[in-house]
Amino acid sequence: MADFLLGKFLKTWIMGSNPCDLAIETFYSIELNWTDNKGATTEDVLFIHGFISSSKFWTETVFPNLSSSAKSKYRLLAVDLLGFGRSPKPADSLYTLREHVEMIERSVLDQYKVKSFHIVAHSLGCILALVLAVKHPSSVKSLTLVAPATQYVMRRVAPRRVWPPIAMGASIACWYEHISRTAVLLISKNHRFLEFLLRLLTRNRLRTYLVEVFFCHTHNAAWHTLHNIICGTAGKLEGYLDAVRERLSCPVTVFHGRDDELLPVECSTSLQSRIPRATVNVIDKTDHITIVVGRQEAFARELEHIWSKTSSSSPSPSSASN
Repeated sequence: MADFLLGKFLKTWIMGSNPCDLAIETFYSIELNWTDNKGATTEDVLFIHGFISSSKFWTETVFPNLSSSAKSKYRLLAVDLLGFGRSPKPADSLYTLREHVEMIERSVLDQYKVKSFHIVAHSLGCILALVLAVKHPSSVKSLTLVAPATQYVMRRVAPRRVWPPIAMGASIACWYEHISRTAVLLISKNHRFLEFLLRLLTRNRLRTYLVEVFFCHTHNAAWHTLHNIICGTAGKLEGYLDAVRERLSCPVTVFHGRDDELLPVECSTSLQSRIPRATVNVIDKTDHITIVVGRQEAFARELEHIWSKTSSSSPSPSSASN
């Protein structure tokens, strides 16, 4: 556990009381009281990163750009998913959807006694966000999905393409198993050397946290997460979307980059067809990463606006065990 006092705010990184718990980075005002009803006006926000990423995707971009008033009102919880970032990377895990969701529930909702919360998720994290929302329908105050994957994952996201490079990578990962497994294994086994080489070739000009999170995973975590969640749940996403439409009353907001070559804009428009009340924002001149990175100030303002709209009509809290 590491604590950093930033004025009247406390930034904490913690592995959890159990060594098997996920790594969580939190940010909140030291003036907040989370143990009694005096803190009733404060709210929790859960941030879930995407594939081959970590909590730094949020803590290095959105967290520093939230206003002082937002930091005083919200407790920010950014999680490293199982197998990624600083979280455990068990060799015997299959990194299934159930494992990922249950680890978030145990390490975040239970440990931090979260009763109601906002969710902000990116890419693969959107799938986990949908499942969490369906499992805790009365606890979710707002659902913000950034570049979400939908039922079009296999049909639209990963056709057999060789250009641009990000699309070719998705094609290889989904269609050519032996090639993709070999590539993931080589990257994972030689991540320190590859990270050094990348820094050398780019003269350390790349954003440090983006380089770190790309290499901070294992072969098993990357491979099984890719196939058991991104590919394996493609046929089930319509059911989750329907459940969100029917069982949740919270606002659903979607952000998508118009130039996203990995997950095309159709992924978000198809989501809106299943959840008509969802608001879809297509941002020009942004892609899968720059939808947040590079416009973090604007995105932070957008999040604050979403959260503030639910303050007067927040759902009644339910325990994380529901």
